[in-house]
Amino acid sequence: MARLLVLRSAPYHRSTLSAATLLSPSKLRHSASFPHPARRLLPSRLRVPARAIQSSSSGATKQEEAPPAAGDAQEPLPAAPAFVVEELGWGTQLAVKLKMLVAPPWQRVRKGSVLTMKLRGEVTDQLKTRFSSGLSLPQICENFEKAAYDPRISGIYLHIEPLSCGWGKVEEIRRHIVDFKKSGKFIVGYMPVGGEKEYYLASACAELYAPPSAYVALYGLTIQQTFLRGVLEKVGVQPEVQRIGRYKSAGDQLARRSMSNEVREMLAALLDNIYGNWLDTVSSKHGKKKEETEEFINSGVHQVERLKEEGWITDLLYDDEIMTMLKERVGQNDKKSLRMVDYSKYSRVRKSTLGIEGGGDRIAVIRASGSITRTRGRLSVGSSGIVAEQFIEKIRTVRESEKYKAVILRIDSPGGDALASDLMWREIRLLADSKPVIASMSDVAASGGYYMAMAAPVIVAEKLTLTGSIGVVTGKFILQKLYERIDFNKEILSKGRYAELNAADNRPLRPDEAELFEKSAQNAYASFRDKAAMSRSMSIDEMETVAQGRVWSGQDAASRGLVDSLGGFSQALAIAKQRANIPQDKKVQLVEISKASPSLPEILSGIGGSLLGVDRVVKGVLQDVTSLNGVQARMDGILFERLENAAGESQLFVLIKEIVNYFD
Repeated sequence: MARLLVLRSAPYHRSTLSAATLLSPSKLRHSASFPHPARRLLPSRLRVPARAIQSSSSGATKQEEAPPAAGDAQEPLPAAPAFVVEELGWGTQLAVKLKMLVAPPWQRVRKGSVLTMKLRGEVTDQLKTRFSSGLSLPQICENFEKAAYDPRISGIYLHIEPLSCGWGKVEEIRRHIVDFKKSGKFIVGYMPVGGEKEYYLASACAELYAPPSAYVALYGLTIQQTFLRGVLEKVGVQPEVQRIGRYKSAGDQLARRSMSNEVREMLAALLDNIYGNWLDTVSSKHGKKKEETEEFINSGVHQVERLKEEGWITDLLYDDEIMTMLKERVGQNDKKSLRMVDYSKYSRVRKSTLGIEGGGDRIAVIRASGSITRTRGRLSVGSSGIVAEQFIEKIRTVRESEKYKAVILRIDSPGGDALASDLMWREIRLLADSKPVIASMSDVAASGGYYMAMAAPVIVAEKLTLTGSIGVVTGKFILQKLYERIDFNKEILSKGRYAELNAADNRPLRPDEAELFEKSAQNAYASFRDKAAMSRSMSIDEMETVAQGRVWSGQDAASRGLVDSLGGFSQALAIAKQRANIPQDKKVQLVEISKASPSLPEILSGIGGSLLGVDRVVKGVLQDVTSLNGVQARMDGILFERLENAAGESQLFVLIKEIVNYFD
């Protein structure tokens, strides 16, 4: 079984961190330390603006040139809101009215309608088709902008319930709520269930309501970590894991029994960032001191009446009462029901119909979401993950085209296959040689995700984006005791000293095999770190202090030189315009290169029958487990999940429980 090198940071697609939530990271073990060597310089002349770049890689045969770092010998990076509502000219207004008259039925909206959007569950950074379920961040944000301009929309009614996404996406949506309010239209929030994350988003609304029986719990934020080493030993499975980087947590869930000091330090810092930002933002919204807000949270807020009494929500009303109130507000008292248009239908309304679609210069948008693989596997679904082969095709298409003035690379990835990450890094660098490339981070762009981003001359992240995690992990399972327990025999014939390194799971590694096992991971780490140093115009020593597998918040990453600017997609767009010499007030056409497609699972083939009655669980876990067969750059296990979310339970843990139950 060939080993795979992976650059990965946690399965973040089901992320949530709110009241009584857990940040369940993969644990970290200090398996290899890197002393700070004497300063070393790359032998080649690099395109680095100010600082010399060092490399510890000996015997390099090809020199890489680093793209100019942001801000060096260039004008300061611009800042931009989510969107700006501008008055349309009379000619444009007339054209808009004509377009509305001839719009197809699925794009028609009655005058005086209220846009209703239910924000709950998973929010993806990819575009969705009309056949897809779930929420799409770019479509949510676009709906806010369209509604601000649309003369048929009187206001927005938001239903906010438990969210399964990271704080980066929440910050992006909140920014759009704030800018929508500048249009003068109302925006009303309704939160029947929620915690810190949901309230953080809902508090941006001009008015916020909850039913008298609402489940709103503001208790604070927690971090919880689980370890499977003891469970694996009970069933006869011995994990062999090499984590390179003192803070690299991937694999710790399998290899450790408790949280390491390094992981504790890292996660405490992340938690401080998130909690501190929550207190600052909410306190500012309500005109309170940070200490007052923290005292309120520490009192144990579980009675929704207290939220009303102390001004945290507008009033306690049921959904039908809010509907009646909105009917009066928009002058529809004589109507049987409130005129509404939902998220799905309104997503079909084109910006061109409202006269706000850009024209002229084109900027390409390439979205990269999910775990990284080199090729598409049999167990993957058509729209999931980043497949390097397909991604590289898109990069080359854009590079070879003269149509695009700049490129925004939107990343929402915990990493994955290290080889795939490196191949994409190379192609992004080649793309940056031909036109401006801006990397925009969503919830997470760590390990392999950061590997991609660092190829861009400018990196933009949200304050609470999880990024960095410059480190690698490699692992395999030794199943000798399990085989003995179930009376299973495996024999291997081989030629070559290390031929059985990847194939032999029926015995422990020999000392020389273990040494080679570690060296391969060490080499991958050195390559990752050195390229990160070169890409960010740092010395090896400087990069070593921020690498070691440590995950940073976007805010901390910016202060350490791993990120250039803080903000969302609009910030990346403003910088792309600047680098492409396009005036900031000029509209541009954004061209989505990653076409949306229905997320229908591919037919599973070649998997065989069920094993021990756990076929469903085995199929679900195979993709993740096989990724341990090699070196990976991944930030495994920085998970933000609700304590009550049983569905978020680790599939590997489910599989282990099924096996234990079988033997019991």
